[in-house]
Amino acid sequence: MNPLIAAESSAREARCALSVNVNKVALLRNTRHLGIPSVTRAAALCLEAGAQGITVHPRPDERHIRAADVSELATLLKAWPQAEFNIEGNPFDNLMGFVRLYRPHQCTFVPDAPGQFTSDHGFAAADLQRVAPHVAEARSLGVRVSLFMDPEPGLMAAVRALGADRVELYTEPYAAAHGGPEQTAQLARYAATAEAALAVGLGINAGHDLNLANLTDFLRAVPGVLEVSIGHALIADALELGYVEAVREYQRCIQRAYVG
Repeated sequence: MNPLIAAESSAREARCALSVNVNKVALLRNTRHLGIPSVTRAAALCLEAGAQGITVHPRPDERHIRAADVSELATLLKAWPQAEFNIEGNPFDNLMGFVRLYRPHQCTFVPDAPGQFTSDHGFAAADLQRVAPHVAEARSLGVRVSLFMDPEPGLMAAVRALGADRVELYTEPYAAAHGGPEQTAQLARYAATAEAALAVGLGINAGHDLNLANLTDFLRAVPGVLEVSIGHALIADALELGYVEAVREYQRCIQRAYVG
């Protein structure tokens, strides 16, 4: 079998992994000087509950995740060799320093400005060539590279041509449309983008505003999603359910996408 076809088939059949973004735990901790809640304790509880990875987005102003958190989480993840450490951020700001120092399993390039409230768009076509040297450097360090992208099927071949391994589809437009008249059209956009990504050999991640209400529908409609990164909604649910039960609820949502 053609290796590209074999890889695409394997990606379609793989069960989606859950990576928990712990930024919001750090945001709450940073409102006082007591060191609580603990970011590393939150990550450990999520891993113990069945999360397959931990994500952080250390912004230059350290308004939530700090450099010390990245170091402590890198140490924690050594005790979880089966779990993934994903560091995301803008490669033109502070991300590459963390990639060089910690060599995480995956880095996700996100085109947000230093003071941006939250990530709200993917890379535009005009920006992709600027990213190419950073993609090459990260891959030379043995780090998988994912690019944060809008659901634009026509850009997938260009992302692959850079040498990236995956795309992370920015899912806020889908989340905003969920339950309304635009849901079907939005899902069609994401499904077409996933098909285009698979066709050129890209792996597919997804994230932003995915939650317990909309996750299963997304995974049922969009082929080949290997990983979802969920932070705000999961941590908000954990305030009511606890970390362990929140992770288990998200894993149940994922499982339902594969059982009819």
